[in-house]
Amino acid sequence: MSNKQIRYEALVRAFHADLYRYAYWLCQQRAVAEDLVQETFLRAWKNLDSLQEAAAAKGWLITILRRENARRFERKQFDYQDIEQDWLEDEHHQGPEKNAENQQLHQQIAKLPLDYREPLIMQVLLGMTGEEIAHSLELNLNTVNTRLFRARHQLRELILQSPVTGASQHG
Repeated sequence: MSNKQIRYEALVRAFHADLYRYAYWLCQQRAVAEDLVQETFLRAWKNLDSLQEAAAAKGWLITILRRENARRFERKQFDYQDIEQDWLEDEHHQGPEKNAENQQLHQQIAKLPLDYREPLIMQVLLGMTGEEIAHSLELNLNTVNTRLFRARHQLRELILQSPVTGASQHG
């Protein structure tokens, strides 16, 4: 087994779950998320020699995934919305209450401006540090920290204003 193959397999083992969670969060469709992750790892394999530091791997992969997600809107693709979602996804494994909570939270996060939403998702969903987020988004750390603070503040306000979650917060 070559050194490149060993490095690649280590990346897949270490980051596949995080990349899938992020991809699923972006598109809310399992099949599309799986495709995004597969395309991300394909590009990673082709460009593995450009990854110099192992510590930067997660941010590097997230950057690739973000670009792959943007590319899917540029390409003419089969529209997954034409297929009944029940056929693609089994959401009943978590229970209806948990699914409703997750959907409401996702809707509130989706209302955040992209500049705030993206670093928040990277931090909460992927466990990325401020430095990793800054590197992935090509921003300085102070900007990332400011955006994270504002994102949490705006999300809190949206949740409190929400008729469903807001009522349970005050009741």
